[in-house]
Amino acid sequence: MPPRVLIAKPGLDGHDRGAKVVARALRDAGCEVVYTGLHQTPEQIVEAAVQEDVDAVGLSALSGAHLTLFPRVVAELRKRGVGEIVVFGGGIIPDEDIPTLEAAGLARIFTPGTSLAEITGWVRETLGDGKG
Repeated sequence: MPPRVLIAKPGLDGHDRGAKVVARALRDAGCEVVYTGLHQTPEQIVEAAVQEDVDAVGLSALSGAHLTLFPRVVAELRKRGVGEIVVFGGGIIPDEDIPTLEAAGLARIFTPGTSLAEITGWVRETLGDGKG
């Protein structure tokens, strides 16, 4: 069974081209991908992750709210008892914020300029064949 990945845009950020490009690249790499659309709360993202039985959640932020929203998604997953779901993120994220996000439970942060091959390779390596 291929890995299932939810791609989400938390908060008020209205720019989703990058998230859609990553979603398509993951799909083309053999993942099942669910895209939640714009303006999702952490709770909505986690509810979708639970309902869709995903292996991972990929978050995208260009608005600067990543230090608030990304950790809230991880915390909500743990609160719901699905803390084993891998959470990764990307967008306009300063290098100095990455350790804080990793300490909050994000498995990986991808910054501008990261190739799609690197992202899809990491996801496939991390998730393997999914829940099988």
